[in-house]
This record gives sequence, structure tokens and C-alpha cells, in this order.
Amino acid sequence: MPDNRPIQNAANHTMFDPPFHFGFVPLVLVLLIYAIYNLVVGFGLASIMFLVMVIAIALAGFKARLYALKVQDRLIRLEERLRLAETLPEALRIRVGELTEDQLVGIRFASDAELPALVEKCLANSWKRKEIKQAIQNWRPDYFRV
Repeated sequence: MPDNRPIQNAANHTMFDPPFHFGFVPLVLVLLIYAIYNLVVGFGLASIMFLVMVIAIALAGFKARLYALKVQDRLIRLEERLRLAETLPEALRIRVGELTEDQLVGIRFASDAELPALVEKCLANSWKRKEIKQAIQNWRPDYFRV
């Protein structure tokens, strides 16, 4: 079966989670607007409690999303440490601990061939995730992100 997905690069690698971005977020915004309207029009304990409930639902939804992204970053960090242990020369392998979580998450898109040079640049220049992604020449796609 052919892969019809576009080739990933630094410009197009971000992903939307349709149920979250196009379902949950708009619904919560509508509820929040209605709760504020309801508070202004009919101020009372019920309207205050409704607004508090909508805010609690919004916070719970956003925290759940953030937890999933944090777990994903932890898994990426583990995967990249294993990958670096297998692909880097010994001189760089002993410095893997100096890479930040942000750098490990950023280099996940780099091909194995360009990994040693990219790790050297990360360590020498304290690059952030965005700088790393922009420096990648041979993009290794990741279609399984949250």
C-alpha cells in the first residue's frame, strides 16, 4: 500500500489532533462564551457555578492534552538516547547526557547519517528545538505523534 502522506519537513511537521483542536476546543469556547453571557444576563449562584464548571472542564481537557504531550516527549527522549547510543561514535556517545530534553526531542527528525554532526552542533551552540529542526537536511518523519 503506497504511503500518500506528504514528506515531512520543518515547515509542515506540526500536527493537529482533530477531536481536540476541532472538537473539544471550539465546544469549550462556545460553553465559555455562553457561561459568561449567562453570568452577565442572569447573575446568580447558578450562573457562577456554571462558569466555574466550564472553566474546570476546560482546565481538565487542556491538562489531559499536556500530560499526553509530556509523556510523548519522555518516550522520544528515551528512544533518542537509545538511538544515539547505537549510532554515535564513542567521543560523542559519552556526551549524550549533556543534551537537554528539548534538544533530544528536536533531533528525532534527523537521519542517522547527519546525527553525529547535528549532536556536535547542539552541544557546541546550545541549540533549541526549532534551530535543530531547521538545520536538518534529511528529515526522518514521525507520523505517530500525539
